[in-house]
Amino acid sequence: MTDRIETLPDGSLIQHGPYNNRIYLMKAGKEAVEDLPETLIGRARESGYTKIFAKVPGALEGRFLDAGYVREAMIPFFYNRGDDGVFLGCFLDERRAEEPEREKLDGIVRLARAEAAVPWQRENCGFPLRQCGEADTAEMAELYRRVFPSYPFPIHDPAYLQTTMRGNIVYFAAIADGKMVALSSSETDPESSSVEMTDFATLPEWRGNRLGCHLLAAMERAMRGRGIRTACTIARAASAGMNITFARLGYRFAGRLRNNTNISGGIESMNVWYKPLT
Repeated sequence: MTDRIETLPDGSLIQHGPYNNRIYLMKAGKEAVEDLPETLIGRARESGYTKIFAKVPGALEGRFLDAGYVREAMIPFFYNRGDDGVFLGCFLDERRAEEPEREKLDGIVRLARAEAAVPWQRENCGFPLRQCGEADTAEMAELYRRVFPSYPFPIHDPAYLQTTMRGNIVYFAAIADGKMVALSSSETDPESSSVEMTDFATLPEWRGNRLGCHLLAAMERAMRGRGIRTACTIARAASAGMNITFARLGYRFAGRLRNNTNISGGIESMNVWYKPLT
């Protein structure tokens, strides 16, 4: 079961459904109307969703704040015209806004920042890294199934992976003994000249080899070659390893999305990190 992606009449792109129990405004349409924040709230209430998560240009933030949304994260100068990228949350059930483990999650950010004091030094990976192709999708889906019991997008489905490859997502793999042992992806957005570094997964028996760091560095090189200006990620707030990986490679903490995403078996909070590539 996965949530559906839909384009609204004004051109806005949303993902919504009971799986993540939310509406995710992935991109506001160029013709987005003034009442878009309230329209999303109405749709969420009708469906019984408990959160709306919206990623919008800073120029639209005030309208959403007036409607009861709150800022959860911000990436400066995210869009090509110099506008900030703002991540907003609207909680339709106060329990969805609660974070019983807030101190633990704050501690992981502090730990990641402390680890970043000794930046990651590029070294010989020891594993071949390569871009994935459509012929790899069955093996990729199996690896993702082994690592993630649940995920906000259907990466367990080879057909979905193939479709995204034909769009704006480039996948990378680390290889050992002729087989994939780790994966990641870079999802580009030409409108903002940005890329989301995401879908990191390493098989349990191959962890400890810093494959996440090596894949991230390889994706950065590839994205710089495409002229991408900004890299970002939405990482599990409870995963010390992933947050440390991004901090070590120079990413800056932008904020936390409370109880945002169904991943690894339940709804979890997510940290936003970003890095200028140019």
